[in-house]
Amino acid sequence: MQKTKSILVFLLWVSSGTILAQVGQQRVDAKEAASLDAEREKHALQVLAKLTEKVIVSAADAMPADKYGFAPADGEFKGVRTFGQMVKHLSATNYILAAAALGQEPPADAGDELGPEAVRTKDEILRYLKGSFANLDKAIEAIGQKSTPMKSSPISPLKSAEATRLALAVESLVHAFDHYGQMVEYLRMNGVVPPASRP
Repeated sequence: MQKTKSILVFLLWVSSGTILAQVGQQRVDAKEAASLDAEREKHALQVLAKLTEKVIVSAADAMPADKYGFAPADGEFKGVRTFGQMVKHLSATNYILAAAALGQEPPADAGDELGPEAVRTKDEILRYLKGSFANLDKAIEAIGQKSTPMKSSPISPLKSAEATRLALAVESLVHAFDHYGQMVEYLRMNGVVPPASRP
């Protein structure tokens, strides 16, 4: 009986070591999977950012230069931004949120999300818009980099403890698509079919 008991204890001890080793391996596998998933998530966000840039830049480019000063006047549109002001605002917000995600001060000329006063023509606004997406790309690329500092942003509804690079980048894309909807309305009011809606 004693011999059987000793064998049973020995088998339990060996099997517990195997079980602990398996649990430890599962933890390592889970960490590796989480790391791989984070990279996949970052890549997916990069793809979405490029799509957002393509749709918005093409819409901004589709509006004729002489219509960049257009703002609807009929109905409840008093005091709304012109098309050009809206594109500059979208761009300035990209710059401000990307700067926070990269731990930098927002560009001084971004103003209070208005963009630089000196940027006025269609070509200047398009360059400013494209530059804002380039900065957003840098912020997305920095996701997961612990050596790159970050800050919260005063224009973000996220409190400093909630702000992450991922959250700031997503906020920027959500904001961009909010204004894309307005851009589409402005384009159609001027007889322009948005490029993303063309066959």
